[in-house]
Amino acid sequence: MRLDHVSYACEPDGLAATAERISTTLGIEPVKGGVHPRFGTRNMIFPLVNGQYLEVVEVLSHPASDKAPFGQAVRARSEAGGGWMGWCVAVDNLEPFEGRLGRSAVPGNRKFPDGQELSWQQIGIKGLIADPQVPYLLRWDDGLEALHPSQARPATVKLDCLTIAGSSERVTEWLGTQVEETLDGVDVRWVAPNGTPGIMSVTFETANGTVEI
Repeated sequence: MRLDHVSYACEPDGLAATAERISTTLGIEPVKGGVHPRFGTRNMIFPLVNGQYLEVVEVLSHPASDKAPFGQAVRARSEAGGGWMGWCVAVDNLEPFEGRLGRSAVPGNRKFPDGQELSWQQIGIKGLIADPQVPYLLRWDDGLEALHPSQARPATVKLDCLTIAGSSERVTEWLGTQVEETLDGVDVRWVAPNGTPGIMSVTFETANGTVEI
């Protein structure tokens, strides 16, 4: 179980403009991710060191986005002005979480511009919608390590710290294990919620120093 990526819902001017602002801030170029046909969304990716990445995601005008919780979550965050939507933990086995949450994981997939397809199973988006401090979880399908988004381009930027409005006790309860064990060296600053809980900011180590988004 490890921190896999952080998700940023695009701002009102769309995916390209939002990704361009983040690109300027981090000093690295994004990679076109592609469309998630089951969720009615698409993304752009910033590969990070330590096998992690940042995705900027946009909801599409597509029936899938109305039905899929992930599409609903992206739409809601973007309609609220955009910003950090959530964080995701990768696991080797989703069955314990299916048992605890009382529902099955759902498949996800997208194609890279070169036609290669990345696929996975995920669960926990409904939990994130209800309580945005908790991560959602995924399991990458077997044999796809070389296609992991962090491998799309050599990475130079490190995810250093999450600032989350919420509590480590709540997230530990959700995960069923100590939250610190999932973070793979990433720090977390917990702050008391002043409104909706969730990610307040993310700090990165870049070639130009520390930056916070």
